[in-house]
Formats: sequence, C-alpha cells, structure tokens
Amino acid sequence: MKIFNTLTRRKDEFVPIEEGKVRMYVCGPTVYNYIHIGNARPMIVFDTVRRYFEYKGYDVNYVSNFTDVDDKIIKKANEEGVDASVISERFIKEAQKDMADMNVKEATHHPKATEEIDGMIDMIQTLINKGHAYAVDGTVYFKTRSFKDYGKLSKKNIDDLEAGHREIKVNGEEGKEDPLDFVLWKPKKEGEPSWPSPWGDGRPGWHIECSVMSKKYLGEQIDIHAGGEDLIFPHHENEIAQSEACNDKEFAHYWMHNGFLNINNVKMSKSLGNFFTVREIAEKYDLQVLRFFMLSAHYRSPLNFSAELMEASRNGLERILTAVDRLRTLNVQGEACTEEENEQMKVFDALVAKYEAAMEDDFNTADAISAIFEMVKAANIHVTETSTAAFRDQILSEIVRLCDVLGIKTEKKEELLDDEIQALIDERQAARKAKNFARADEIRDELLAKGIILKDTREGVKWSRAQNPLVHGFANFIIWTSRMSGNILP
Repeated sequence: MKIFNTLTRRKDEFVPIEEGKVRMYVCGPTVYNYIHIGNARPMIVFDTVRRYFEYKGYDVNYVSNFTDVDDKIIKKANEEGVDASVISERFIKEAQKDMADMNVKEATHHPKATEEIDGMIDMIQTLINKGHAYAVDGTVYFKTRSFKDYGKLSKKNIDDLEAGHREIKVNGEEGKEDPLDFVLWKPKKEGEPSWPSPWGDGRPGWHIECSVMSKKYLGEQIDIHAGGEDLIFPHHENEIAQSEACNDKEFAHYWMHNGFLNINNVKMSKSLGNFFTVREIAEKYDLQVLRFFMLSAHYRSPLNFSAELMEASRNGLERILTAVDRLRTLNVQGEACTEEENEQMKVFDALVAKYEAAMEDDFNTADAISAIFEMVKAANIHVTETSTAAFRDQILSEIVRLCDVLGIKTEKKEELLDDEIQALIDERQAARKAKNFARADEIRDELLAKGIILKDTREGVKWSRAQNPLVHGFANFIIWTSRMSGNILP
C-alpha cells in the first residue's frame, strides 16, 4: 500500500510502527458553529482511509479532536451572553449529528482540548526545561530556531519566513525573542475562560493542543497524521516542532492532506456568500450523495462543488443502489453455482482486485468507484432470474462490502406516502403546541432521515422531498445558494 506523504513529497510504502496496527490522528473542527462542507471533506476522506485499513485487517486507533476553546467560540459566547462551554457543547453535538448523517464512524477517541489542559501544561514545561520555550509576562513562546528541522513539512526556509515577519512588536507580542516564535500559552483576558498554570492563569495556544492529544491517545510516535492542506503551515509544522523537540523522536511517519473545496470554481468564503454548512446541504440532498460526491475525486485534488456535480453524484449513487436493490429482490433458480457462473465470477474477482489496487495506490477512491460501476454493469448483465442463489448472493455481497469500505450505505430509504408525512407533521405541530419540543425535533429528524425537508412558514408547514432532483438544475442551485447567503430575499 502506497501513501503520498506530504513530508517526503512522494508515494511511500506504508509500513506500520506496530505490525497489524495503525495509529492515526486527524485534526477535527473548531466548534463555534455548524460544520461546513469544507470540514466535511477531511471527515469523509480520512474516515474512508480508516475503513480501508480495517478492511485489510488492521486494528486502527483513530483519534480526531474537537477544538473547544478558541477566539471564535469565545466571541460567539460573549454575543449570546453564555459561557464558552455552552457554545462548544452545543456545536459538538451538532457536529456529531452531521458526521453520523454522513456515515462517518465515531473515532476511537474524540478528545476535547479543554479536558487535556494538564497535559498541555506538562508538555510546555518540558519544552521550557529543554530550552525550546520561554515565558514572558504570562505568555509562553516556542523558540522556533531551537528546532533545527523547522520547515521540513511545508518546505519553507526559515530565513525566508523571517523576511516576511519583520514586525515584531504587534498584537502584544513585544516580549518575543524572535518574530517566528509562536505561542504555547497565552495569559487570561477579561471575559475569557482560563486555567491556572505556572505562568499565570490563561489558556493554551492552538498548536499545542493536537501535539498533546495525539501523544496521550496514540503515543509519542504515530503512523499517520492527517488534515486539510490549509493546516500544513503553520499548524502541522508547529506540531512537528513541539512534539519532536519534547519527545526527541520522529512525530508522525506519514502526513496526509486533502485538497481544497471550491464552490462553483471559487474558494469557499463567508465574505463571498458561498459558504455552506452540511446542515444546509442536507436540506437539498441526502448526505450520502455528499459523501459519494466527496469520494468521486482523488482526495489530494481540488474539488469543485456545484449543483451539476452533485446531481451527477446523486445519479451515480442511484445507479448503484438500484442495482443492489434489484439483486436483493431478484427471484433466482437453484442453489449452488454452475460452472458457467464460476467462470463469470472471475470477472468480478478481477474487479475486486482493481478496486483494491486503486485504494492501495494512495486511496484513489475515484478509480475504486469506477470499479464498483463496472461490477454493477456486469451484475445487471449476468445476474438474472435464471441465476443461482449462490451466484446472486456472492455478487451482492461483494458490491455491498466494497461500498461499505467507502461508507456508502446500500439500503434504499423507504419513501413515505404523502398521508404518512402529513400525519407526522400534524403530530409535530401538536407536540410544539404542548411545548414538547424534544418530540417535535425527533419528528423533524425522522422526516429528514427519510429525505423529507420541513419549512415553517407563516402559511403553515411546507414540505419537500430532498432526494428529488432540482427542478431547474444549476440555475435553481444558484438561487438557493444566494438565498442561503442572504443575497436575495426568500
């Protein structure tokens, strides 16, 4: 199995630290709002990497954190007049719901930064003791030049970096010895959460969090560290410096980074009004379509999100689900495979090998999906009413198994009848009137899980089926996205 390693800039053969086991850390979201589709890409991509390792028989210790203390969380908490923990806990739950809806498996460990403060203080103190960090008026900085390999991941030259950071006395950082030094611990500010430390009350810098959580749950050395390519510098570069300076050994053997996600060929940005949450996408599409879309391109390639491509993904997924449904309900003849069927199985075995070859070549999910499409086409031709149960079941099992590795559910959702939908809407309205909001939310989620979108209006509750194609394709998507961003009136 070969993995493109950002550290070496080549495809390296995967050799685990411990035979049969994989230690994998993936940077998780900062929980101050609903996760957006940019967050969704690494969640889906690296969940699929994990699934393939498990398919190959590895025991995977998969750690993905929640950053639950951050300037954005504090800002939102102050706006709402609540404690920062209220905001972070709310959006951790919302993130977990979206991840489940995208069929992202729960991590082996989902550590929260605020629960690992003691470990961060210990690592910072070790760095100070080793001469890699220093404290100034309650702030602790990492001494970047003390780590001789700084820049090895991003391939940035430290002298070039200094040329771009001439201004040293900015943002209260007058105590820095070097403009390239970065914060490990920051002093308490009024209205912010804080924890006691040897350097005074305060909170950790962002970079130290992942180094500590990775070490606690995976050990001083890990097999794979992953995240979006926007994290290569400075976040992952700083993680390497901290971890290796502290532990005196290589931090991660393989670094994996997914490419950027664009919206209609433009970088996603709130200021451009093309910033969308997973929850908003779920109002138009089953999130299995979003997952299928994310895996339809190689994870290192830039990915463009558009209505046309989502529709293509929806249609492609439907082809697979329809074929699986046909196999499940097909009336077949006889039990044991015939000689002719045994010969035909060689075609399917070759396609399984093609799928595995794609996945083992740096997790090329696009080519893996192509192999599944070939299996579906062959199944539609060769598995008929005259086939044996053994042949049908073997083909069905292979397609389902390979889809499961990609996190694609092969069960078609049962469509509710209009009367059943209206009955649930009426029950929800009654629950809301009785102030039983928990039950009202359950009904909304139940309907959403079956592809029914509710919209509360002045005229009453309107509903639509999410899995239906957009009536006017791309143009309609532009109208929808503009409404979502507030550019035009609904």
